[in-house]
Amino acid sequence: MTARRFARRLHCRRGQSLVESALSLGIVIAVLIGILELTIALYCYNYVAYAAREATRWAMVRGSTCTGLSTCNATASQVESYVQGLNYPIVQPSQLAVTTTWLSRATITPASWTNCSTTPCNLPGNEVQVQVAYPLTMDIPIVGQISLNLHSTSSMVISQ
Repeated sequence: MTARRFARRLHCRRGQSLVESALSLGIVIAVLIGILELTIALYCYNYVAYAAREATRWAMVRGSTCTGLSTCNATASQVESYVQGLNYPIVQPSQLAVTTTWLSRATITPASWTNCSTTPCNLPGNEVQVQVAYPLTMDIPIVGQISLNLHSTSSMVISQ
């Protein structure tokens, strides 16, 4: 093989590797962006679950017999304000949907709960249940736009 032939072949291969690199780099970047979007979705779900637990804990210590706290006898709107005031990054607090339900014990053994029909419903021994929902829209390359409705429910027995 002469030096001229070798130089021509080498020159042709340079162009081919440039095109292959450009194509494969585009796919790798799309996959990395998809992984990033899925990580953000996992973070948002973790936040929604955390917000439901924290709101339930906040409401269970603020029952009708609560004393010594700045806010006692918690209402559904106060629980919603508390959740929206947690202010975590990425999640938009105004889009969080918070549903608070108070339940009373229907039977002791086995324990079953029904919607509270007495006033006040947030008596010690009753249960508070908080559901937090968040609409998430992800834009994943190649796959397209995906809408998820993340939600989590937490419940605890009111202590005071």
